Amino acid sequence: MSAVAVGRASSHGPGPGGEDERVAHAARLLGERARQGEPLGPRTTYRVGGAAALFVEIEDEAGLDAVVGAVATSGVDVLVMGNGSNMLVADDGFHGLVVVLGEAYASVETVPGEALAIAGGACAYPVLARKASAAGLSGLEWAVGIPGTVGGAVRMNAGGHGASTGERLLSTRIVDLATGADRLVRASELGLGYRRSHVGAHEIVVGATFRCAPGDPEQSAAEIAAIVRWRREHQPGGRNAGSVFTNPPGDSAGRLVEMAGMKGHRLGSAEVSPRHANFIQVDAGGSAGDVLRLLELVRAEVARRTGVVLETEMRIVGAAR
Repeated sequence: MSAVAVGRASSHGPGPGGEDERVAHAARLLGERARQGEPLGPRTTYRVGGAAALFVEIEDEAGLDAVVGAVATSGVDVLVMGNGSNMLVADDGFHGLVVVLGEAYASVETVPGEALAIAGGACAYPVLARKASAAGLSGLEWAVGIPGTVGGAVRMNAGGHGASTGERLLSTRIVDLATGADRLVRASELGLGYRRSHVGAHEIVVGATFRCAPGDPEQSAAEIAAIVRWRREHQPGGRNAGSVFTNPPGDSAGRLVEMAGMKGHRLGSAEVSPRHANFIQVDAGGSAGDVLRLLELVRAEVARRTGVVLETEMRIVGAAR
């Protein structure tokens, strides 16, 4: 099973030593800011998986500068993490540095006169949707159904209910943890496509500005309520990471999985949801390994039955194919 791409700052690294050496170097540089052996499973919606060799939460700009210095100097592998709502961490965890933005980067500012919503990278997308709508800004109501952060939504051009992040995104602040480059990037420069962007694995989305439209708060509230109701009626709750596979052009991944007879199929502690075939759930106390093996089994069976090779939408961290 392939791992998600991770960033490494190699130009100023400590040499040919292994990852343990780079982690130790980064730990020395970060000091009390970082923690070793931080469990990652509880930080994901799957709630399974191993620990981070090194973990740091960025609380302010000084902390951001410290992380840039540690990554650039040590060359440690780095994984930027949001709410973990689109991520599965392998049982052996992640052997580098995991970076998350703290509460200081979860703010929302609305500018009704200019129809702008400005949010930190750690802001939950549903929070942005509700606050923008309450301020009389429309166009982000659909984001109430996206359980991730603004940073994650920009990175993967998250979408749903016929809309996507790129349609409203105006610009974003991105910091390259490997070089320290701090840029304000226009949406048109991000290479946004279906569930993808040019945001690198070693880059962190610190904040974003969205262009909205004047709206009616009551109408927006009704639309948000309808979206929440639809998702409760049509999508499973519990331990999952949303859609496992991206939809092939002109088709639905869930339809293909169901056509292949895999809806409701179980492997160990993991199961293809009987409610929605593009969701894989895992039991409490289950393993990421079961999810990974079931994912590959579903992919192989869909390819055998339909000729379509499905691509994963969720991020898979720390596994090796």
